[in-house]
Amino acid sequence: MFAALEPVSEGRSERKSRRSPLQTLYDGDPMESGVQVIHQGRREVLEDACRSYSRKRRVLIPDDLKHIIVDDQHSLLYCYVPKVACTNWKRVLMVLTGAAGSQRDPLAIPANEAHVPKNLRTLSEYSTAQINQRLRSYLKFVFVREPFERLVSAYRNKFTRSYNTAFHKRYGTKIVKRHRMDPQPEALERGNDVSFEEFVYYLVDPATQREEPFNEHWERVHSLCHPCLIHYDVVGKYETLEQDSRYVLQLAGVEDQVSFPTSSKSTRTTGDMAAQFFHNISPFYQKRLYNLYRMDFLLFNYSVPEYLNFR
Repeated sequence: MFAALEPVSEGRSERKSRRSPLQTLYDGDPMESGVQVIHQGRREVLEDACRSYSRKRRVLIPDDLKHIIVDDQHSLLYCYVPKVACTNWKRVLMVLTGAAGSQRDPLAIPANEAHVPKNLRTLSEYSTAQINQRLRSYLKFVFVREPFERLVSAYRNKFTRSYNTAFHKRYGTKIVKRHRMDPQPEALERGNDVSFEEFVYYLVDPATQREEPFNEHWERVHSLCHPCLIHYDVVGKYETLEQDSRYVLQLAGVEDQVSFPTSSKSTRTTGDMAAQFFHNISPFYQKRLYNLYRMDFLLFNYSVPEYLNFR
């Protein structure tokens, strides 16, 4: 659908006088730190993996662009991935786009407000010509995370917190019904005690994806952000979140206007924690789950976790 590229319009007049983030990245003076080299390496790994593993290229459709947030003031496109600091990135973009009013502190924006769809525009809302122009001239960035740490983080957040009753009703009851022997009536009604093993059975069950797409909290990054169809200029990683976030804000020339919030690491899902959750998963199901998320491991250069024992 987005094959016919339109001539690049200048957009706002002030953009003529200042360099865009994309120009800063590719034409500017190399940043003195090794950060630039790291990001070039990530782009190359991604491109190589796309060439090696992705099937025949297809054309993007508007549905592919629902996760890409647009900041027209600063020529930025951000593909948000749940469980990879996306709340804080949405807060930062609300400050930058003026959606937060005069508020300059991202953490002062309530988390639920950051996720209100009307607050930030997505690329799917634009015309084909406008989409092409932005894809070609804006800095495109995405943040990724070790796939199984992200998955465990999603499970912990959505299935072990008592306040997430909507998820328990929507997904928990279905999982209990389908993947638990002799479930109790209360569990069938509430769906609030899903085990990690049951969650894994649900994910690898072919019927799950036949019924509907995965929820965005456990959907694969390559299915949310289409990194083999969209050339991302910066691939940030959760493991180097502060450094990579600072890099994006520097490229955008806004590091003096807003800073990315540093979060407390106390409740963060780590590799050791993920290993504990996988302890009771049989090698057979470990392998099936790995195959499900394999493209995310390959595209973003994550090795097979040591704690898996299907090898």
